[in-house]
Amino acid sequence: MKQICAHIKAKGLPEETTLWEHLHQVALVAKEIAPHFKLNSKIAFQGAILHDIGKVSTIFQQRLNSKTRPDTPFRHEIASCFFLSLFDEEIQPQLIEMVIAHHKSILNDSRDKGILDLEENRGDTFELHSKDWDKWKDDALEILQSFDIKTHDISIEEAKENYEKVIEYCEDKVREQGYSEWRGLLIAADHFASALSGKTDDYLTRLFQTPNLEFFNRTDKLYPLSLKSADSEKKHTMVVACTGAGKTDYLFRRCKGRVFYTLPFQASINAMYKRVKKDLKDANPDLDIRLLHSSSSIVLKGSDKEEKIIQGHVGAAVKILTPHQIAAIAFGTNGYEAMLLDIKGCDVILDEIHCYTNVTRAIVLKIVEILHHLNCNIHIGTATMPSVLYNKIIGILGKENVHEVKLDDSILETFNRHTIHKIDNWIETDEIISEAISNNKKILVVCNRVRNAQDRYKILNDKYPNTPILLLHSRFKRRDRDLKERQLIGLDEKGNSVQEFNTSTKACIVVSTQVVEVSLDISFDIMITEAAPLDGMIQRFGRVNRKRNNDTIGKYKPIYVLAPPDDKKEALPYDVDVLNRSYQVLPNSDVLAETSLQKKIDAVFPEINFTEIESHSVYKNTGKWNIDKLTHNRKAILLDLLEIDSVSCICEADEENYKEANYEERIQMEICTRFWVVKGLRQLECGTKPFIIPDLAYSTELGFETEKAKAGSYNPEYSFL
Repeated sequence: MKQICAHIKAKGLPEETTLWEHLHQVALVAKEIAPHFKLNSKIAFQGAILHDIGKVSTIFQQRLNSKTRPDTPFRHEIASCFFLSLFDEEIQPQLIEMVIAHHKSILNDSRDKGILDLEENRGDTFELHSKDWDKWKDDALEILQSFDIKTHDISIEEAKENYEKVIEYCEDKVREQGYSEWRGLLIAADHFASALSGKTDDYLTRLFQTPNLEFFNRTDKLYPLSLKSADSEKKHTMVVACTGAGKTDYLFRRCKGRVFYTLPFQASINAMYKRVKKDLKDANPDLDIRLLHSSSSIVLKGSDKEEKIIQGHVGAAVKILTPHQIAAIAFGTNGYEAMLLDIKGCDVILDEIHCYTNVTRAIVLKIVEILHHLNCNIHIGTATMPSVLYNKIIGILGKENVHEVKLDDSILETFNRHTIHKIDNWIETDEIISEAISNNKKILVVCNRVRNAQDRYKILNDKYPNTPILLLHSRFKRRDRDLKERQLIGLDEKGNSVQEFNTSTKACIVVSTQVVEVSLDISFDIMITEAAPLDGMIQRFGRVNRKRNNDTIGKYKPIYVLAPPDDKKEALPYDVDVLNRSYQVLPNSDVLAETSLQKKIDAVFPEINFTEIESHSVYKNTGKWNIDKLTHNRKAILLDLLEIDSVSCICEADEENYKEANYEERIQMEICTRFWVVKGLRQLECGTKPFIIPDLAYSTELGFETEKAKAGSYNPEYSFL
């Protein structure tokens, strides 16, 4: 492929992608995805060609690989707009929206670099961005002409007229409320092409495919939901059924188009991604199934922080993600328009929505509101939803629009699987574990915090050195966690048993956090767990005695629940009163009856104080959008509202490899953690802008030990590389 002006780069080292190549790739993507968003392909193509042409500027090219950051801001989007008059006047508004805000808010940008911020705070914005105009405009015109844009020589006066026209348009547009579809389109196309680079052409052929979901039509009398018809003219779905009844299959059977499958913040979306990919492979050999992690890209400016969602790629046939990503639409986080366009009108599965706090309950309801507004088909599956939340959701969707499915008590009784035993402390578990090991039982130990799980693992590893033991939590590198999950499940790539952990016939121990609650298809013999909110505990219990066959029905296996702490701080991340109510409603040395669960859930959550987040949301319950066009929210609202694993970090030894790696390779190096843990550490400017943690704070055995994440602990050897 012939490269025009190959000396002009769009990206610095290590990629050094030429500007012509980047514009070509973004334009291909924009043209392809525009019709799916009901936007004009020709306009999309031309906006993509224009969006980065300002990178031809000598200033941008000089700064591209500079190791120093000049005080004077240079925004290539502004320089791109100097060429606006080369395009038909009637489409210039759409082009402005695509170009001028594809990285920044035009006003109130977190780093004061939006075009209106610069216009207000500096008097020399045009002069700076047009510097050396006669030295670089001809290269820009040559590149534009190569894409069949009809060009003419643009004088400095004409460039300034274009600039002033953009300023005037932005000043008018920012007074309007709502979102810009054109901005969303360009953000999506730019991200897609930048992430995939040379693979862009291959992936374009796979976009916006409707998945073949026939696999989920399988039936088995052991899975009662598989015998229920999923046919209904009603748009939405609400399924209440116990773990192991076939909810996942049923929810997929209700889907007709592209699917967004969401799991709770604590869930193992890795495992669900692999499960769905495996299930759909035969009928969909080249299907684009995407995994979208819950971490965000955080931009820091002093004490302020801005959050940008990691969009994944638009157009995936199936996307596995967390509600965190969808919530970005509600709060107007940077990049939200691209997510909004991608999910609009699709099937969205909200599986096991865990609502441990007033804030998360309010966010769940807001997500349902927005998806309903965007004409999505909403399919909710739960074993543990409080009636008050259930009724709120039905109220939003309209009972006449919801296909409600529940299992009869006679069926629920066949799912009784556990005897619950209350214990006071960890000391009481010594004899329980020793006896279980002597009887070749598989033991699952679940803690509420990563630190607790790491400490418990060390104790058990020292005490039982001859027993296989595995630690699993959210703070491993993604490639390490993937290996651990595969080891835990105990199957090879062909699905054959490797006699490890889940498929072992010998004694073994797995220590984990909440990541085992959803989507991991494992069946252990005994569980010891810290007390958690009842809805979460029920999910945990589902990892014991999970195998359902004629021989296991009516057989019970033990679960030991530790008494909750008295101290509020020790109870975190949960509310101590909720823990106490949850513990109190559990039976002691008796069977946990499935028919009693809803009553118990409602006893734990008799009322829900739905925290008012309306003031934070850019989508109001009136159906109106309350955000200035071409802007996004500069505050990281989700980080302020939620205590979730929200940012990425990498080990210092991976820093150079990360810089040179592609999108998929970078994901494998990343570790999820909380912002406050790493906020004082160094941060990279590429990828998801991960923070750099000292190598001594990470091991493949224990994962990330946050107490060791200190800036003074970096390895001095790397400072010389």
